[in-house]
Amino acid sequence: MTTTHPTYRIGALPSDVLAEVRRTGHDVAGQPVERTTAEGGEPLRCCLRDAVPGEPLLLFGYAPPLPAGPYREVGPIFAHDADCPGPDRTDRCPTGWRGRPQVLRAYDRRGRIHGGRLHDGTDPEAVIAELFADPAVWRLHSRNVVYGCFMFTVERPTG
Repeated sequence: MTTTHPTYRIGALPSDVLAEVRRTGHDVAGQPVERTTAEGGEPLRCCLRDAVPGEPLLLFGYAPPLPAGPYREVGPIFAHDADCPGPDRTDRCPTGWRGRPQVLRAYDRRGRIHGGRLHDGTDPEAVIAELFADPAVWRLHSRNVVYGCFMFTVERPTG
């Protein structure tokens, strides 16, 4: 039996945000960006894959997309120090991150947390569909289980 899921938009770090960080050398909080060399395995929010050893990276504070309010937060993320092609696709969860446990945190239109779910990474689309079954859920943030860092957004299907 084949399970089908609606099409979702997976959102990587917006290219205009990353371009501004590269241009100014400062993050959203005005802190200097840290330039580093990948040890390997750092989750890159620009292309939604893990870094390979030796890649030049940026480490900086980022505020994931939410309306202004108490649930908007700034946390550390990694991205390439130079332009990259972005994610391979945005209609499903990143291939290289399948099998990686994640927390999907749900938000309503006001930017307030509206539930969430821990999943083991084997079928994130099913968990996304379950969370979006609640009409109050407007957007999801995928978060790293251990560090709580923002990984990517999941936008509600349109149509």
